[in-house]
Amino acid sequence: MAWAAAALVALVPAARADGSLHGLDVVTSTGRHHYQVEVADDDAAREHGLMERRRMAADRGMLFEFPVRAPVTFWMKDTYLPLDMVFIDADGTVRSIYADARPMSEALIPSGAAVTGVLELNAGQAAAIHLRVGDKVVFPFFRP
Repeated sequence: MAWAAAALVALVPAARADGSLHGLDVVTSTGRHHYQVEVADDDAAREHGLMERRRMAADRGMLFEFPVRAPVTFWMKDTYLPLDMVFIDADGTVRSIYADARPMSEALIPSGAAVTGVLELNAGQAAAIHLRVGDKVVFPFFRP
């Protein structure tokens, strides 16, 4: 439970991911969908996330990597973009999906399961690719 509290994203403004993009694929019943993602792999980048962004291309996103598999909780404070949040286990399996998170909301969004990653995409992307629990995210961080 302590890790879940520590994983609350966006508590205070901090450095954002370095801006470099990495290829990531989401495999669903409709095929393999490619995205370019920024990686938030340290506390500062995870805390800042996509805060203050006003737009993001349809094929872009942010992947939050956590060093320990545990339940995590996010919120949308200071985030202007409506987002889909995809909660991912260590092997790349999608464990839960939170669609259309409301911008600027302080409502807590729990993963509902232990995860090691969270993929944030523009709201509507999960539905557009027919993403479901059990689908796979392919990225070097996830080990099948």
